[in-house]
Amino acid sequence: MLYLGCHLSASRGFSAMVRTARSIDANTFAYFTRNPRGSRARQEDPEDLDAARASLREGSFGPLVAHGSYTMNLSTARAEDRTFAASVLADDLRRLAALPGNFYNFHPGSHVGQGVETGVAQVAEALRAAMAPGYPVTVLLETMAGKGSELGGSFQELRAILDAVGREDLGVCLDTCHVWDAGYDLAGDLDGVLREFDAVIGLSRLKALHLNDSKNPRGSRKDRHAPIGGGCLGVETFRAIVNHPALRDKPMILETPNELPGYRAEIALLRSLDAKS
Repeated sequence: MLYLGCHLSASRGFSAMVRTARSIDANTFAYFTRNPRGSRARQEDPEDLDAARASLREGSFGPLVAHGSYTMNLSTARAEDRTFAASVLADDLRRLAALPGNFYNFHPGSHVGQGVETGVAQVAEALRAAMAPGYPVTVLLETMAGKGSELGGSFQELRAILDAVGREDLGVCLDTCHVWDAGYDLAGDLDGVLREFDAVIGLSRLKALHLNDSKNPRGSRKDRHAPIGGGCLGVETFRAIVNHPALRDKPMILETPNELPGYRAEIALLRSLDAKS
């Protein structure tokens, strides 16, 4: 089954997000655990969570993909900022435990001149502290475009973080725009990219995807998302992705520049590309 969705606003709670997802024919969705450009989180509502859990079961939803704040940089050079980011990570995972079986995705961060090795060690330290054994939420590192001092712009950098954490229950979310902008040829050689991912990281670690076309040519390292079919990747790349046996059962989240009507249209487009539909 294809699990397709998009980012939804959490401002009205989880039950409202489930209703919105159903209205656009989505059977998964993503949401920010707190203000994506800040640190404030919505107050928890146990009744809303209970209702949402029931609605998710009734609607046969796939795993949700919560997203950490963009400002949470676990590898910043300022020790007090790293401590704050680590506390945000720990609090996000505590909150996500109320929705067991889902994913928490975040950007590995930027080492801001400290070097990749130092940045990797700092991210790993925070993850080891926040991830309790047997935790009911799977944490995902997002593949990045590699701009500036950003970590995660290569499969090897993500592998270094995974190794430093030393936990088999830590996974990866593959962002199509980011991977393309980082130099991986999704449009011309999807199987080759997945073979490399498997060789470096292991396909068993690939738990979710962000589906985004790219405004830039391969290897630009710019991270500029485009609507599906409206960029350099093209519709046929996404046909290959939604039909690929290693990918089609993963939750696929749209992060394209759209509002709800646009997401509804893109979900319909992606479902129309499914050879098994």
